Amino acid sequence: MARLLDRIEHPGQLKGLSVSELSSLAAELRATIIDTVSRHGGHLAASLGVVELTIALHRVFDSPADKLIWDVGHQAYAHKLLTGRRDRFETLRQADGLAGFPRRDESVHDPFGTGHASTSISAALGLAKARDLSGGSHSVIAVIGDGALTGGLAFEGLNHAGQDGTALVVVLNDNRMSIAQNVGALSRYLSRLRAHPAYYRVKTDLGHILHRVPLIGPGAAAWAARVKDSIKYLVVPGALFEELGFTYLGPLDGHDIGQLEAALSGARQMGGPVLVHVVTQKGKGFRPAENQPQAFHGVGPFHVDTGERLNLSNGLSYSQVFGDTMVELGARDGRLVAITAAMPEGTGLASFGERFPGRLFDVGIAEGHAVCFAAGLAAAGLRPVVAIYSTFAQRAYDQLVHDVALQGLPVVLALDRAGLAGEDGPTHHGAFDLAFFRQIPGFTVMAPRDGDELRDMLAAAVALPGPVAMRYPRDRTTPSGRPLKALPLTGEWLRDGRDLGILAIGSMVKPSLAAAGLLEARGISAAVFDARYVSPLDSGAIVGAAQRFELLLTVEEGTLAGGFGSAVLECLVAAGHEPRVRTLGLDPDRFAGQGTRGELLSQAGLDSEGIARSAILARDRVLQAAPGRRDR
Repeated sequence: MARLLDRIEHPGQLKGLSVSELSSLAAELRATIIDTVSRHGGHLAASLGVVELTIALHRVFDSPADKLIWDVGHQAYAHKLLTGRRDRFETLRQADGLAGFPRRDESVHDPFGTGHASTSISAALGLAKARDLSGGSHSVIAVIGDGALTGGLAFEGLNHAGQDGTALVVVLNDNRMSIAQNVGALSRYLSRLRAHPAYYRVKTDLGHILHRVPLIGPGAAAWAARVKDSIKYLVVPGALFEELGFTYLGPLDGHDIGQLEAALSGARQMGGPVLVHVVTQKGKGFRPAENQPQAFHGVGPFHVDTGERLNLSNGLSYSQVFGDTMVELGARDGRLVAITAAMPEGTGLASFGERFPGRLFDVGIAEGHAVCFAAGLAAAGLRPVVAIYSTFAQRAYDQLVHDVALQGLPVVLALDRAGLAGEDGPTHHGAFDLAFFRQIPGFTVMAPRDGDELRDMLAAAVALPGPVAMRYPRDRTTPSGRPLKALPLTGEWLRDGRDLGILAIGSMVKPSLAAAGLLEARGISAAVFDARYVSPLDSGAIVGAAQRFELLLTVEEGTLAGGFGSAVLECLVAAGHEPRVRTLGLDPDRFAGQGTRGELLSQAGLDSEGIARSAILARDRVLQAAPGRRDR
């Protein structure tokens, strides 16, 4: 039997479907999402939770004329399926395929790209004000999760929108979670709202009553406003959103399409800022995801029947090695505390929290606050470690400079997912951390080559008197289990050679060693140096390498603009050398795409074959520039 979904070429076709057809369509959307993600991985639980909401939004509003913005974009899979991308959905998160998040260059139904949390309200307000200035009349809708609402940027957007008064619909998708269980005062406030579903019903009933009373209804607006205010204080604790200037509707059953359509239609007609509070179940329709929404937030391939993961790799994740080492160091030093921005499991800190529950702080999706909070802890004598994905550390740059570095405070930034993050694509690659951290005076910036070095570096980091940034990849490693050892602030030569020196940092050390083996087979002898630190740079070893070799090759899994290679060049110029250096890294003039991490490293020339190929080309150029020079 043909699927209803296969007939949907654009969202306008949803408007003609019956109630029973809508129910069937919701089931087909969930089955398609589960099947695709089970084979390729992706963000499953959030997208399953908003299927009915997505249908209702597209039945009430007219995309692309009306502008629909999905915060983060984890929730947008059903939206993609209903907006002309069904035939390409199989390519989700693969190289040259559909992005895992909304992208402006992918579809006219994606008016704004979203990969980081808490941006939708500000962006939507910008689109709404542009509409007003141009004399337009279309609707602008932001869909934001309750986890993303903990971000400071979301409150800044709410504050401006409420004060401005322009027509804007904010749909709060309240599934009680971000990636982990939500924390904080806002989460408690939303819990109280969920416990008072009478508010929306009472307001609706009041409106019906007024309009049914002869002569009174049309002229009772002021009295109704006063009564409504009285009701909201009686029924809804705090009425935060109304005080911010929004008309509040909810809480609504996020899986009841009829109720959703009624509320969204009302919101569309109201004018001014409206917040529609929708309660959904993360992972809805797939029992393993309903039972373990954290585990199925972002997931690799799994068995559809059982939800069991397909383990396609060996070793431990760097995140797990980091978390285990934090537990070990925490047992030694009671001053050690840890901070996560809503990712205790993803960063490996869940085990630290279990062992030391009073010493792990989950601040929600609030990276700037996390860093400034850590600075306060450090100023009081504690040793805070802030574990954040590299791409999200960008959101805290001012705090890194103003609150940490300027005061020389011993805050450690543990930068997970540094370099190429894989299928999540350009919004999630940690390409810039080496460059922007080495700009900041006083920061020690380090990158381990493997799990053993990560352990040693973390032990060194928490003992240093000033701020530290340690970056490590989204990869797996096999630590030896040896005891921690002291790590000097210098690099290490791992392989000797005659013809050229390869200076590698962090995740690029292992492929550089493999590349040296490939070069050896070509008769080229390459030495390999594990730089370990970008700041302070081991200038003595680098100047010595420039004196010893006619060619140096730097290799980093980060942008070439201002990164490790730039640091080496600056070092050699300052020392009076005319360096023969070839730098390898991520192209500074473009954002890396999506695909497996291995595919992306190969595309960037940062696998062993690419490094060897670049070494041969660079050496040939050196020899061509000096034809009388003999091979050494």
